[in-house]
Amino acid sequence: MGTGMDHRPGLTFSTSGSVPPSQAARWASFAAVTTNFDISPLFQNHILSASPAGARPPRIARVLRWARLATLATLGMTVLTSLVMPGVGLLREPDPLLVVLGALGIVLFAAALAGVLHAAVTPSVDPGVRRRVFTAATVASIPLAGPLAVPDWQTWAWIGGSVFATAPMLTTRRWPALAVMAAATAASAGVALWAGDQVRPYVAITVILGLSTLTISGLQVWLWNLLIEAQEGRAAQAGLAAVEERLRFARDVHDVLGHDLSVIALKAELAERLVFLAPDKAAQEAADLRRVAADALTNLRAAVHGYREVDLAAQLTAVAQVLRSSGVRCTVTGPDRELPREVAVQLATVLREATTNILRHSTAGWCEIAISGTRMTVTNDGAGQAAPDRHSSGLHGLRERLAEVGGALRTSVEGDVFHLEVTL
Repeated sequence: MGTGMDHRPGLTFSTSGSVPPSQAARWASFAAVTTNFDISPLFQNHILSASPAGARPPRIARVLRWARLATLATLGMTVLTSLVMPGVGLLREPDPLLVVLGALGIVLFAAALAGVLHAAVTPSVDPGVRRRVFTAATVASIPLAGPLAVPDWQTWAWIGGSVFATAPMLTTRRWPALAVMAAATAASAGVALWAGDQVRPYVAITVILGLSTLTISGLQVWLWNLLIEAQEGRAAQAGLAAVEERLRFARDVHDVLGHDLSVIALKAELAERLVFLAPDKAAQEAADLRRVAADALTNLRAAVHGYREVDLAAQLTAVAQVLRSSGVRCTVTGPDRELPREVAVQLATVLREATTNILRHSTAGWCEIAISGTRMTVTNDGAGQAAPDRHSSGLHGLRERLAEVGGALRTSVEGDVFHLEVTL
């Protein structure tokens, strides 16, 4: 899950925010990559406990909520059209019985239409039942609302236009959707013939209203679906990044231990066979067995130590990836030279805690990270919109840890902007 960015000394880069992935996978990926692939259980549990499984960062949840409301508002215009325009026929119809029956048909159709449109932007809802109800309501509206105000008003033609525009939301397949559009147009013409009215106005209203409504509402639903797919894609990327790194670590461990364990197994078998036949030889094989086992342990520790080595540039890359996937615009300025290991360890620790605080305790839309020499600053907005966890002692613990090595950590809040500064 690369960002196409480099963090070599002195290089400055930016990332722009986007819609995030699944929260649990993203936090697990953060726990993996920000510890340079040393997935400490304590740190991982700390990260995963920052947010409930399946939850989203506040800013992302707010963006999705507003996007969904905007989509529903646009689709609501279709429902309003299916109520208001056929409702004109109710006002022009002199027969009270036809008015009652027509009102029943229009209301049933509008309710069924609202259910279908709601299902189109609600992934957790099974649209199957609502589609069947919509089909039944559409068929029922023909005898109930078709005779209204004929020939003064083409009542059912407006209903047919709503059916025409809703067709792509009933099915994702092209030909069935076109079949629904054709059926709505044919039904509109059939109602005109049945009512003894002219066919052309009915068909024109159905097609023109359907195409215009489809252009607006269909585009909105398409954009909403793209938003959801982007979120799911980033969630999958975060999960795959963590899985791929675990697999890479497993391959490295296999390469380190595979040969030594094979030798250990062979020598153990040989020593077992020689223990009665040639005790001296068996003792020699046992000594070799102990030596190979000790070498294997040394090699394993060296491999794990390599994974635990702190790479500040990799930490910056990982933090930028996580913040970007969380919808936070992130600007990072790396150090202009290689830092001593002790300094890099302390800055990386503070960087992880600062990133965790941004994701847990803020609704940040942007973040700036800058490292100059032994000084690091982290600045983000959204600090005034989320209260800190009263049980959290991360920054307090960091202050004590930095004080032991002669460093200092200072924080301040100006409006909704939080500022963190570390000096070593």
